[in-house]
Amino acid sequence: NTCAPLAETLKLNGYATAQFGKCHEVPVWETSPMGPFHAWPTGSGFEHFYGFVGGETNQYAPAIYRDTVAVEQEKTAEEGYHFTEDMTDQAIDWIKQQKALMPDKPFFVYFAPGATHAPHHVRPEWSDKYKGQFDDGWDALRERTFARQQELGVIPVEAKLTERPAEIPAWDDMPDDLKPVLARQMEVYAGFLEHTDHHVGRLIDAIEELEILENTLVYYI
Repeated sequence: NTCAPLAETLKLNGYATAQFGKCHEVPVWETSPMGPFHAWPTGSGFEHFYGFVGGETNQYAPAIYRDTVAVEQEKTAEEGYHFTEDMTDQAIDWIKQQKALMPDKPFFVYFAPGATHAPHHVRPEWSDKYKGQFDDGWDALRERTFARQQELGVIPVEAKLTERPAEIPAWDDMPDDLKPVLARQMEVYAGFLEHTDHHVGRLIDAIEELEILENTLVYYI
């Protein structure tokens, strides 16, 4: 509490502020719906919060708060619910409302999906896209990724691939009966990441449709 949170600083300088998604800044003993709420987003400069408090939540049946009040999602996982889609809908609606009611007021949105933190929850149509793509393991994947980054100019052509950390076993040393499980985990992770990118794209598209993208600074971490 001796530092000024970014959202608080921006709010005091005329910004509308909102946070969507994961909030992992609240001490465990203060995550109760009875508070205290000084470390919650609404206590650190965000005028609105929609998301979960803690490091992780079930993406199909999350524990969601609106500001500091627990809410139930409007549909079940069987009906197609996923938290990343929900939080994106909420963020888009908030930005549209803010621009409709206060078009000249700048806004700051902190958009923090639960992905790709555990649990890796994504529907099969996303993860199945990557079926078989990681069957040759993580060592080969590192080499392919490195070569592609050089080709794209992300890293210099003279760069050298670092040694695999000693804490990570070689793919060839893994038991053969475990490799399909590990490959499937990579497929699910990749699907989860693409699913997240898709919804981040929806958010960017909404900002573009409002004709404010050219005046919006985006930090993608």
